Amino acid sequence: MTTNDDPSSPLTQLVAMRDEFLAFVLGRVGDRALAEDILQDAFAKSVERLSSLRQPESATAWFYRVLRNASAESYRRRDAKQRALDTVAAQTAVAFEQLALDEVAVGCRCVGRVADSLTPNYATALTRIEVDGLSVKDFAAEQGITPNNAAVRVHRARAALARELAECCGACASLGCGDCTCEG
Repeated sequence: MTTNDDPSSPLTQLVAMRDEFLAFVLGRVGDRALAEDILQDAFAKSVERLSSLRQPESATAWFYRVLRNASAESYRRRDAKQRALDTVAAQTAVAFEQLALDEVAVGCRCVGRVADSLTPNYATALTRIEVDGLSVKDFAAEQGITPNNAAVRVHRARAALARELAECCGACASLGCGDCTCEG
């Protein structure tokens, strides 16, 4: 920025006070880079208006007012930006939750049919524990067996289900049956 050689010109006075203005803005916004940006923008926007001041000696007070307003505006913009980011984050979280629920709901159509074809002990174990959400301990009590026996039964039932799905669905089963494309 070029200044007049006249030391009494308002622009020359403002440029000479640059460090004081920077300290003023820095005290308001707390971020040196942001304070520098606000000060530079204020200088750039104010150069043309300086010539229209009725009392050039009031340029300093006027420029402090410009800086105060610019600092307040930066807070408003930052708050608006943060609200927008929070809204997008909330919408994204909801979308991801829905996507996860959709993936669970899609599942392989063959799982139910194949699970029903397992031995009754295995089918019951998988239904009660995997579908109904019963704990292994509670399943054991319900069936009148030890918790260890119930855990072994569930393990074997899962392995049998995996084998049958691999035979029925082939590559789909090796990918986790998340988006079934097999003919079943």
